[in-house]
Amino acid sequence: MEIINIGTLDRIIRSMLGLSLIGLTLAGIIGPWGWIGILVLMTALFRSCPAYLAFGSRNNK
Repeated sequence: MEIINIGTLDRIIRSMLGLSLIGLTLAGIIGPWGWIGILVLMTALFRSCPAYLAFGSRNNK
């Protein structure tokens, strides 16, 4: 059973933020911490955020 707890607007914001962080890291503008953008992007792609699960959010379509 797939747990979806990220809504559409949240997905859009996470995708833009993740891609921005990765791009800035590749361009050398920010340091290696920018690779956290991969995690942010993955939560958007899979529509599930483990932090939301920890706080009890289950379905936010």
